[in-house]
Amino acid sequence: MSVIEMRVPTIGESITEVTLSQWLKEDGDYVELDEPICEFESDKATLEFPAEAAGKLIIVAQADEDLEIGALVAKIDTSVAAPSGAAPAAAPAPVSEAPAKAAPVAAPAAATSDSYAAGHASPAAAKLMRENGLTQAQVTGTGKDGRITKEDVQKAIKGPAPTPAAKPASAPADVPQAAASTASFSRATERKKMSRMRRTIARRLVSAKNNTAMLTTFNEVDLTEIMALRKKYQEKFVEKNGIKLGFMSLFAKACAKVLMEMPDVNAQIDGDHVIYHDYADISIAISTPTGLVVPPVHNCESLTFAEIERKIKELATKAREGKLTLDEMTGGTFAITNGGIFGSMMSTPILNEPQSAILGMHTIQQRPVAIDGEVKIRPMMYLALSYDHRVIDGSTSVTFLVKVKELLQDPTTLFLDL
Repeated sequence: MSVIEMRVPTIGESITEVTLSQWLKEDGDYVELDEPICEFESDKATLEFPAEAAGKLIIVAQADEDLEIGALVAKIDTSVAAPSGAAPAAAPAPVSEAPAKAAPVAAPAAATSDSYAAGHASPAAAKLMRENGLTQAQVTGTGKDGRITKEDVQKAIKGPAPTPAAKPASAPADVPQAAASTASFSRATERKKMSRMRRTIARRLVSAKNNTAMLTTFNEVDLTEIMALRKKYQEKFVEKNGIKLGFMSLFAKACAKVLMEMPDVNAQIDGDHVIYHDYADISIAISTPTGLVVPPVHNCESLTFAEIERKIKELATKAREGKLTLDEMTGGTFAITNGGIFGSMMSTPILNEPQSAILGMHTIQQRPVAIDGEVKIRPMMYLALSYDHRVIDGSTSVTFLVKVKELLQDPTTLFLDL
């Protein structure tokens, strides 16, 4: 018997441990070379782990288990040949037991028989299924080759109510009544292991709070001119670029311009040194089913508004589908988070280490403001800049926020680079 050991590969310089989030194949299944057999969840992304040879899969590590780089995950018995047609049924019991498990995958019509994806969930979909207690049998996959997508899971969650009601149906008649009478006073608890991403987020937030001298300064911006500009040119912008002109590209461009003028806000501490950057890689906070990620848009100071919008859309789509690569998660010299999309009026955003500053956007509200001695109703937004006082002085932080505010209130100066 020839057996190949499969171990956790080196994923990135800073990653020493991963979580085996789910198995895509079952113990004893026959796998082909390069066929994904499981998924790893690292601090930054979810990755599929392909088979290093063809043969019978012998699972060693368990789902939800934390594994160090180099730890044994599975073994592959390469002496086992691929099952063909009726071969599994005729083989001796010890040998046929494993291929028999693979039969449901091999049995479908020729159009999908070669696809390992059928019935398996994407990383984002798998997380959503676990959170809602759904099994693969309860979700119909409509993705490529029958793969279960996040949308499929959402449909299953919103689907017909009979599924949860099926259990009480087989129980004695008085059980549903008892359950109904005590549901409002339930004292049930549930203990769930935190996902690796959530643990990483928690660790980094505590680190940012404990290891930086973080302060926050506030201001407010009148978005009358920005909104008028978007209303006037939105149709032409979409016609030319195929994407809408959003607030995020305008804010990112304004911040990038001021960052080039004020390098301290764009710097970061490295031991006893301060690293300054002659570029603005702005990290955009994106909410996903598994937590908040902040992939950077590189060289915002040099990109056009349309290029920034397209990049943000690309990163957001990948983030929510769990397809961000490690390279796409790396870097960033400054960050922007928009709590306004959830209705936040004001907040104190926390630093994304090792960055030294983060801008918080908030909801736009029509408020009365005094303009030239008159009270007028204007679309106003509170801005918050959290910063590391070890690198950035108070006067510098206030000046930065005022400059960003001025560019947004008079966007012509932003477009003319004045």
